[in-house]
Amino acid sequence: MTRPWVVHMRADVDSSKVFAYPKPLSLIRSLVRASTRKDDLVLDSFAGTGTTGHAVLDLNNEDESNRKFIVVEMETDICCAITRERMRRAVEGYEYERPKGGTVRVDGLGGGFRYCKLGEPLFDEAGHIRDSVKFPELAAHVFFTETGSPIPAPVSGKTPLLGVHENKAVYLLFNGVLGDKRPNGGNVLTNDVLRSLPAHDGLKIIYGEGCRLSPERLRREGIVFKQVPYEIKVS
Repeated sequence: MTRPWVVHMRADVDSSKVFAYPKPLSLIRSLVRASTRKDDLVLDSFAGTGTTGHAVLDLNNEDESNRKFIVVEMETDICCAITRERMRRAVEGYEYERPKGGTVRVDGLGGGFRYCKLGEPLFDEAGHIRDSVKFPELAAHVFFTETGSPIPAPVSGKTPLLGVHENKAVYLLFNGVLGDKRPNGGNVLTNDVLRSLPAHDGLKIIYGEGCRLSPERLRREGIVFKQVPYEIKVS
């Protein structure tokens, strides 16, 4: 059964951005149910009022599934005041007033979501790292694409160790100067650089612009070297 939904606009949001015809929850539920399995990821690049995320939460609650969703809204006011707020209320529950009086309480669907703001692109149209990219930005991307988990803590670049996930340590040799392949430039894995890295007993994934160590040495040290930028996943 489709749950009622009321969108409350903040007073400081432009009234011209109110959605007169939001996507029906029942329609999106039907589409998601028909086109996904119970552990699929659903993407909506035009989130608007957040109907897709709401539909996924509703279906998960109904059939005890574990679908996940990513919904993207480029208009900041809409994203903050409507999309995010709807996700919060869908998870936690909400109340609304009947037209003829009386308050109705709608229970939350459970689950959760993470609200993220998009930063500037890290890569240009050719897949190269932009000159303006700083260590913390690239580090967060490298760690997530390598492990599938957010970076454990913000990094400053004072250490190349980004974090450890499931006994796999991820390192990034990146001094912010793209194309710097000098052995002492900080971007190249050499004997001296290897000795300076924070120790780790398990597998070590090291990203850098070059490597002066032999394949035999890498295997002996338990290192997988990945060249920047070619072996950094764009997405």
